[in-house]
Amino acid sequence: MFDFTPDMSVSQFSSLQLAYIGDAVYELYIRTMISKDKNIPVNKLHREATTYVKAKAQSDIIRKIEPYLTEQELSVYKRGRNAKANTAAKNADIVDYRHATGFEALIGYIYLKKDFERLDEILKLSFRMHNES
Repeated sequence: MFDFTPDMSVSQFSSLQLAYIGDAVYELYIRTMISKDKNIPVNKLHREATTYVKAKAQSDIIRKIEPYLTEQELSVYKRGRNAKANTAAKNADIVDYRHATGFEALIGYIYLKKDFERLDEILKLSFRMHNES
């Protein structure tokens, strides 16, 4: 997708930067998935998308997919979860917010590593786990 300069590696991104990227990647995936088979008004699509991307939903998802993560992925998730953000959770419990940040950091990490096969696996698993709850 994107070609980074040779001196730029995933390890140079902070956990919060990974979460920032991961948030966008995950939201785009969710919007695509809920839109592809439906011809409904955008405001209804938005309401459905928020059920996936809100902190509580992401927190629930990461707890369910944790057993499927590699040691490295688990490490990235935990670093993101434990990162000190300068912003407070707006509509979420702080614990859920931290878990969601870790989830987003994981998505950003896999995306920036350009491991699109693994990204697809994790996103599909996350989507399925959300729909099973």
